[in-house]
Amino acid sequence: MNIYTEDEALLELLEYGKTNDKRYKKLPKEAVKGFLKAVKYLTLATRIEDLYRFKGLNYEALQGTYKGFESVRCNDTWRLIFKSYSQEGSFIVTEVSLIKISHHYE
Repeated sequence: MNIYTEDEALLELLEYGKTNDKRYKKLPKEAVKGFLKAVKYLTLATRIEDLYRFKGLNYEALQGTYKGFESVRCNDTWRLIFKSYSQEGSFIVTEVSLIKISHHYE
């Protein structure tokens, strides 16, 4: 999958493992480590079903305010929210747009 985001703070986290953005500056190290691991697994997957193999990710399609988005866990309390796009008429996911890292109970 091709991973992209318009969020500069997420790009900094991917590249440097830290950011000065106030939303993620105080993110626990375990959550950052989990974020990097989740992005790695998203990159390796070709279908959403591939994410079910990685037990620690706890992939889920979201409901309510985030209906149409999906998430995987960074750690016990933080999750990565993203949106996947597949080729027309296919199960193969070609792109994933990273939206944000959110507190799981937000």
